Amino acid sequence: MTEVPARVLAQGSRVELLETGERVQVSTVQGREEFMVLFSRELMRGTSVTDRRATGQYPGWAQGSWMLTRRRDTGEGTQIRIFLRSDQNTHIQFRPFNADRSWLDVVLYGGFIARSIPIAVPFERLYTMQINDILRLVENKFPMRYFEPNIPSYRDSRRFVAQVREQMRLSNFRYADDGAIDENGNFVFIETLLPQNPATAGLNCSGFTKWLIDGILRPVTGQRLTIPPLKAPHGDRGSSFTVNWEETRDVFFGLDWIRNLAAAANSALRTPSHGVLNEFEITRNDFSYILVNQNRTFVTHSYPGFLGEAGYGVQGLHPLLYTLAVDDPFSFYLVAVNREFNTPSAPRGTPRLRQYFHVAALVPFFDENGNFTIAVFESAAETSFTAFRNRHAQNHVNLVRVPVVTNFAP
Repeated sequence: MTEVPARVLAQGSRVELLETGERVQVSTVQGREEFMVLFSRELMRGTSVTDRRATGQYPGWAQGSWMLTRRRDTGEGTQIRIFLRSDQNTHIQFRPFNADRSWLDVVLYGGFIARSIPIAVPFERLYTMQINDILRLVENKFPMRYFEPNIPSYRDSRRFVAQVREQMRLSNFRYADDGAIDENGNFVFIETLLPQNPATAGLNCSGFTKWLIDGILRPVTGQRLTIPPLKAPHGDRGSSFTVNWEETRDVFFGLDWIRNLAAAANSALRTPSHGVLNEFEITRNDFSYILVNQNRTFVTHSYPGFLGEAGYGVQGLHPLLYTLAVDDPFSFYLVAVNREFNTPSAPRGTPRLRQYFHVAALVPFFDENGNFTIAVFESAAETSFTAFRNRHAQNHVNLVRVPVVTNFAP
């Protein structure tokens, strides 16, 4: 690892057998100014020690894998990246600081949950130190829980997602603008409460999230929610300026809608005290930097976290949902998407306002194999998180927490 670059790069890929009986592939990747030495553990499958089996694959991110980045001209080390679990989107990394110290970063799905934690160890000393010895130096600052999710705790979430999918299949919904199901089970329009044409009846994004919450409440309360209270203002939002545009622009419709749904769900499924805004709205700030893909190169950008009038930038939503899932395995989230824009047909002089124009449900969980995933339900369909994130890349979202249930019956 400290050999001159030319000798390291001249070596071919090889597989070494460790004292533990596990195998590791040693290889190099060349760049213009730097090169990487990869120590790729063999990927193991299975959820317990007794059923773990080798796959013959060396993806580079299997648990225990690590990579060292060095300069081609001087051989100086610039970064060490280590994967503590078999997930290519979660890792820790070390950077040199000075002759006696190094920096530690913790990166989860592009978000720096910790950045520049000082370690009183020279960078090259890290080449041979045991990872447990390194982490013991910063154990009070290192969030190990994000690398050790309790997979059985997500059994209810997995069952909930499966039940929603089955009910969607049985219902065979179609999308209908302004469509929802009222407390009597009839398809109506949200704005007027008038019945929809049975031949074209369906749900829009708001109506679909109501259908989801009705499905978790009916087994408990025996009733569906009525529509008018869901449209009522909920909590602080806006200003004396925006109040003049609420009726004509529906500025806060999506935000009020998910807050009222969450208040009803948390009051009924937990306690009335959990049905207040500061109990179920997500405002945490776990990280202040994210990795952003710019022209196929990942660049570190600052991330402001929660903003009172907008929520979270969608670019940081993936790591946020990961940390929420680890810390709370028994909840899912309704989101209200917003951005600043003008109504296309608005007359000249109409102000540019932030509007909450779309809502969806996001269920983050770990599957039986320990893989992190996010189920996305929106506008009478299941979509993918990648599609949701790409579609709203420049937007913001507000999130509210809803308890996961195991009996979904809309």
